[in-house]
Amino acid sequence: MASIVRWEPIRDMVWPSAVRDAMDRMFEEGLMRAPVPFAPWGEGALALDMYETDENVVVKTAIPGVKADEIDVSITGDTLTIKAETQEEQEVKRESYLRRERRFGSYCRSVTLPGGLEADKAEADYNDGILTLTFPKAEEVKPKSIKITSK
Repeated sequence: MASIVRWEPIRDMVWPSAVRDAMDRMFEEGLMRAPVPFAPWGEGALALDMYETDENVVVKTAIPGVKADEIDVSITGDTLTIKAETQEEQEVKRESYLRRERRFGSYCRSVTLPGGLEADKAEADYNDGILTLTFPKAEEVKPKSIKITSK
């Protein structure tokens, strides 16, 4: 047997409290605490690529607008840290300019390198805003092939 329920439009417009609380938590936690993962200009993390070959581990990252002597690369244990700061200001010497842009901030990224690298023999190259770090592998971690003989 069907029962008749009185329609209350206000009840349908107000979300149940559990959904409302979940939405409130999402906005509070998501907007207040979550950092921007990559900010091209300003405080942010560097996006990087890391890959390995038979002989080396290579790390590449783009750091535009920074001079090579303003980049700090350090290795502590197996942790690679890349830091850079940029300060650029372009000012148009006209009285009625419509836009004035300033770019400044700092970059920092730490990443764990695989074991078995010879960090003291690492090479760094900075060309056209791309930093390339090459870490040679130690002999004991380089892949070796074993010949199979049959009798």
